[in-house]
Amino acid sequence: MLFKAESKVQSWRQAIDSYSDIRLLYIFLMGCASGFPWVLIGSNMSGWLQDAGLSRAAIGYFGSIFIVYALNFLWAPLLDRVRLPLLNRWLGQRRSWILLMQSLILAATLTIAFTNPGYSLLWTSLLALSIAVASATQDVAIDAYRIDIIAGEKLRLPPAAAMAVIGWWTGYSLPGALAFFNADTFGWPAVYLGMAGVQLVLMLATLYIREPGKEREQLQRDASLRYQQHLGTGGVRGYLVWLSVTVIEPFAEFFRRNGWSLALAILFFVFLFKIGEAFLGRMSIPFYREVGFSNEQIAEYSKLIGWVAMVIFTLIGSAINIRFGILRGLFIGGVAMAASNLMFAWIAVVGPNTDLFLATILVDNFTSAFSTVAFVSFLTFLTGRAFSATQYALLASLGNLGRTTLASFSGELVDFLDGNWALFFTITALMVIPSLCLLLWIGKRFRQQMAATEKQAESSV
Repeated sequence: MLFKAESKVQSWRQAIDSYSDIRLLYIFLMGCASGFPWVLIGSNMSGWLQDAGLSRAAIGYFGSIFIVYALNFLWAPLLDRVRLPLLNRWLGQRRSWILLMQSLILAATLTIAFTNPGYSLLWTSLLALSIAVASATQDVAIDAYRIDIIAGEKLRLPPAAAMAVIGWWTGYSLPGALAFFNADTFGWPAVYLGMAGVQLVLMLATLYIREPGKEREQLQRDASLRYQQHLGTGGVRGYLVWLSVTVIEPFAEFFRRNGWSLALAILFFVFLFKIGEAFLGRMSIPFYREVGFSNEQIAEYSKLIGWVAMVIFTLIGSAINIRFGILRGLFIGGVAMAASNLMFAWIAVVGPNTDLFLATILVDNFTSAFSTVAFVSFLTFLTGRAFSATQYALLASLGNLGRTTLASFSGELVDFLDGNWALFFTITALMVIPSLCLLLWIGKRFRQQMAATEKQAESSV
């Protein structure tokens, strides 16, 4: 699936039929649960902070709480190995962790509705941070759930990625549209009380879906036996074996499978690929407001229409990635994603033109959907089955690290440019170039590995 030559090209009918699998519905529902917290601490919070009178730099720095998404790989091994009392017996390994984190998000959402960031920014920030930590942990379990339930079926990677992306944007866009439609009328505290109701619905979805199989448990036992041969069994040595399999083996297996040079190149690519998009996303709401769009227009165009466009374009992007291969899809998506940022620069020059705003949202959602499907499929392909939570978290957290640490300075960059939004968006368009250069090298190494594997297979016949 990484290259077109790896498998027969699927027909459009086959691509459509691939969406009839009930597991894709489960992935969609969990995608909704994954995207929703970003409304609470992302666009909704940016709008609330803007209305509370905070500066662009302050809004940008507030986004530093998203750094926990870049650090969740540190505790991801626990989600692979630790079984929650009672909940694990009732729901299974993946769903028990998801439901626990959703309960924490619900509690924090209800509490944050009774704060005022204009007067108690620290208290609001701490609650937002707690939502971010619970959400980042939930993402580890949800990503692992998706990987486990498709069980390494390569032809299912783009459809599964597409449903995860559609679910994420559904959980992000529809509640976000609801929030901005009602923010001016009822105020942000009331909006957050409504968001708590959405969280309850997502918790019911977690109870509905099916727990994936347990192949990973056998693979983990096999890894434990290998470590026991070196460390021994019983007493302290038994704990060392458990700790080694939990903490060391997921990372060691990733580097062992790919080799050091390719593994490091993959990690750097993941870190850099979506930085430009993150800079744009962090400042999009302040930009819309400063250029002259209202909360209702943001809700209608950026959230509601943007969601419809994202659903359609994600399905199209999935089919295209099946047709051309994931790596080609990543490269094409990266170039298109950078080019779409220039549309925002155009708005900055023209002003609050609703027709141009609509065109920009459509172009941006198409390129984002296309590249994200390929990106998620690529990360899933690179993940082993025994430690899916840890390895996917490592990869995804690196992507979030670039998006959160560097993008936190997005407000400072706009201020440094004296509010020159057109130049700001042009710079974000150029940020994708280093990652595309790395992608070309990674593709070359994958082709070399494939050729070597085929040659070895032929010589053994």
